[in-house]
Amino acid sequence: MSFVDTLRHWDEAVTCVNRQDFSKALEIFLAIQEPNSKIFFDIGCLHLLNQDFDAAEKAFDCSIRKDEHLAIAFFQRGITFYKKKRYEESLADFQKTFKTLRGNQLIDYKALGLRYILYACDVLHNMALVEAQLGRWEKAQEYLMKALDYKTEARFNIIDKALQSILKQKLFKLVEFQSKEMFKPNKHYVAELEKKDYLGKAKVVASVVPQDEFSGFAPLQPQVEDGPTCPKEPVVLRALEGDPHTVLFEFIPETSDELAVVPGNIVFVLQKGADNWAYVVFNERKGLVPYNYLERLEISLASNKNKGITPPPSREPPTRPERIQGLTPREATSGNRQRQEKQSTDNSCIVKVHFNFNFVVSVPSGSPYTMLIEKISRKLNLPSSAVTLSLTSEASEQSVISANTEMEKLWSRASSGRVTLWCNTKEEEVHLVALHSYESSNPEDLSFQQGDKIKLLSKINQDWLEGQCNGNTGIFPASFVEEVPANSQ
Repeated sequence: MSFVDTLRHWDEAVTCVNRQDFSKALEIFLAIQEPNSKIFFDIGCLHLLNQDFDAAEKAFDCSIRKDEHLAIAFFQRGITFYKKKRYEESLADFQKTFKTLRGNQLIDYKALGLRYILYACDVLHNMALVEAQLGRWEKAQEYLMKALDYKTEARFNIIDKALQSILKQKLFKLVEFQSKEMFKPNKHYVAELEKKDYLGKAKVVASVVPQDEFSGFAPLQPQVEDGPTCPKEPVVLRALEGDPHTVLFEFIPETSDELAVVPGNIVFVLQKGADNWAYVVFNERKGLVPYNYLERLEISLASNKNKGITPPPSREPPTRPERIQGLTPREATSGNRQRQEKQSTDNSCIVKVHFNFNFVVSVPSGSPYTMLIEKISRKLNLPSSAVTLSLTSEASEQSVISANTEMEKLWSRASSGRVTLWCNTKEEEVHLVALHSYESSNPEDLSFQQGDKIKLLSKINQDWLEGQCNGNTGIFPASFVEEVPANSQ
């Protein structure tokens, strides 16, 4: 199996573990033909999670053979021997773990792809427990006293409670590794697994050949005398629909069904009304433009070669024609007709909203507050309760618009069917509920019990979140919680 295939299987297996699909993850891991020490370690953790201690022992043996300096593998095999009640072998592995630490207080495996910190005081704690199991209480007490020299603030209570149990000659709880934590492949290698098309594919932009989809390269054609003569009749370039026209003057729309164009644009006229308005399409957008702002354009190979496109004149634009109901063209399709009926220019008002970005919405003039706030909140994809509208850039009691505001005050400010508002938003707190209990294995983790309420602070990635619970702040797996509906918070 190639390195790329091994990396892909490894990443898929870790993803299954994050989804709590441990059987599928183990199946993928076992399909890897030449696992490295980290993959063997992950396999051993899954066997240990399934209470298959013999298979876990073999996997940790392989992991140690691949890397004899991997202290966490000795630690896990020691836990496996302890659960099999092979205490002498368990003690030997814990001693090897402590020796591999080389006098350091801890080893942080985060740089190697494992979210776990192995503390020397935890190793000494387990060594003391094994000695207690063997009835050697004085030796157990020596290990715990030595653990006090390596203690950290997060582990002080564990050592203290163990010492109290030793004085009473009682056993205490084993410090275990979180078997759901796995060595993950290097994220930079995983990012390179996806194929990338650096060159892309050639695309036909313009062609005189109908439905031309050729995307390769043609060889040079031989130059011959007495070649075929060019056609006398000009070949007309195809248009999707409508008659091509050149825009002579800039047109600024005043209603939502009109289309903004500038001199030099080429539009296609779909319909021309008796009131001198034309329904056109430009850049896949359709709308109304005064026909006296346009000039018919004959597009052909001959005209492009000899004449080119006539530059727009520099004279003043003509007056805007009056739109007469019933004579102004409309789009023929029923869907757009319904849309235009909704955007009737007789009583609609264009509301310009200043936010982090500016946008407009169209509502009937005199609309109630609920209709206005609903349109704006839908545009921002936010609940209406998180949106605050005001008549000025600085929101004050006098300028803020709410359900209690007299809307005549707003609509009286409209000029030529337009009004301007300012918008502010407030972020709503997101609360989560714990589906399962989670015990922190690292100082930066957040511990909680099933049913606890957690305030979400940030989303680190798709697998880990940061939150606050019971006065403590830390990170935790996203799969252990679910969001509380807003109406039940």
